Amino acid sequence: MDGTLTQPVHDFESIRQTLGIPGSTPILEYISTLPTEDAQRIRRELDEIEMDLAAEAVAQPGASDLLRLLLDLNMQVGILTRNGEEIAHATLDACGLRHFFYDDVIVGRETCLPKPMPDGVVYLMNHWSADPTDTVMVGDYLYDIEAGRRAGVATVHYSASGTYPWPEFTDFGVSSIAELLAFFDSYR
Repeated sequence: MDGTLTQPVHDFESIRQTLGIPGSTPILEYISTLPTEDAQRIRRELDEIEMDLAAEAVAQPGASDLLRLLLDLNMQVGILTRNGEEIAHATLDACGLRHFFYDDVIVGRETCLPKPMPDGVVYLMNHWSADPTDTVMVGDYLYDIEAGRRAGVATVHYSASGTYPWPEFTDFGVSSIAELLAFFDSYR
């Protein structure tokens, strides 16, 4: 969602500094190592930061057209995010994409272990009775495509810069939503 369907607004270095998380340590993984009381406090602070960022969400150019096309082609679409589900809903509301997704296919850290674990991809496939050969994971960061690879599905690395630094996890690379739109439009 963030950085794929929406334009990126997260400054993870700033978030880590605000929360007192050292270096480039992954935020959720760091929080999971803390004593319960500290973890709850930092998780609340993280939720507040992410909710503020959700209000700033802007859809990527063409995101609405892509989602409309996928649904017209009778494909299932879902959101798998490291955010909380309430934050995901707020993000999708702010950028005008919420109506494309049912609540039960917006999967966040409350429902499954966060990416790069494959649990969320597997959860969505089970929900849809989908086979890995009929499933694609699209994302803009290593954790997205790594989760897809671990779940045994095709992966698409969305990178506006056109660089794809994780070839071992990437089946296809695209640098715009327009490229995805053109690819799926060929299925009409």
